[in-house]
Amino acid sequence: MTFADKVIQFNKQLTYTGSALPKSIHIMNPFRSHEETMGIVESFYHKYYNDNKPRTIVLGINPGRFGAGLTGIPFTDPKRLYSECRIDYKGKITHEPSSVFVYDVIKAYGGVEAFYGDYYINSLCPLGFTSAAANGKEKNYNYYDSLDLMDSVYPFIVKNIRNQITLGVKTDTCICLGNGKNEKFLRRLNEEYHFFKEIIALEHPRYIMQYKSRSKKDYIDKYVSVLKDLNKA
Repeated sequence: MTFADKVIQFNKQLTYTGSALPKSIHIMNPFRSHEETMGIVESFYHKYYNDNKPRTIVLGINPGRFGAGLTGIPFTDPKRLYSECRIDYKGKITHEPSSVFVYDVIKAYGGVEAFYGDYYINSLCPLGFTSAAANGKEKNYNYYDSLDLMDSVYPFIVKNIRNQITLGVKTDTCICLGNGKNEKFLRRLNEEYHFFKEIIALEHPRYIMQYKSRSKKDYIDKYVSVLKDLNKA
């Protein structure tokens, strides 16, 4: 099996197996909720991962509603799926700021083929969460937004980090997207389970786009410097 075959199989079997979620928190599983998602996943991974080359893993928090929550591809909203990856999307064309930043980094790195040839992106929790806002609409919810949710998903996260390592992921270094709660939680896991020899944390794309947009170019340069240096090692 190629790296692509393994990732596709991993996504196909993804289902939440942890403890009961806190009241008003719902699981978001695009691989089971949207008919077109697995077709997109197969096209994407066969296009960029159809080999047995090991990659460095990049771990975000969990999928968001307007990116991976629709496409099944981490940090890839429908706009970037088509414009950058040249893969059709027939559903609602949404925009996710984190996806904009990540694909600006990918361009600066050398393009999609170069980046995905060296790196595999996913999340500590490969399935997302939503909660009901005051107006009744669903909004994104992170696994660390409540201690009860974090406790519920802890075994699920551990299981799926292990499963993703078996895809063909290098274990010398992991890049963590989010140098706050996500980094703290990943380091806690790593101290217990020794998944990776080293963890490098970078500011999360959403944080950069929301609070540091004027310095976006500086953050892109920082990302590319880390990625390029790591790939030389």
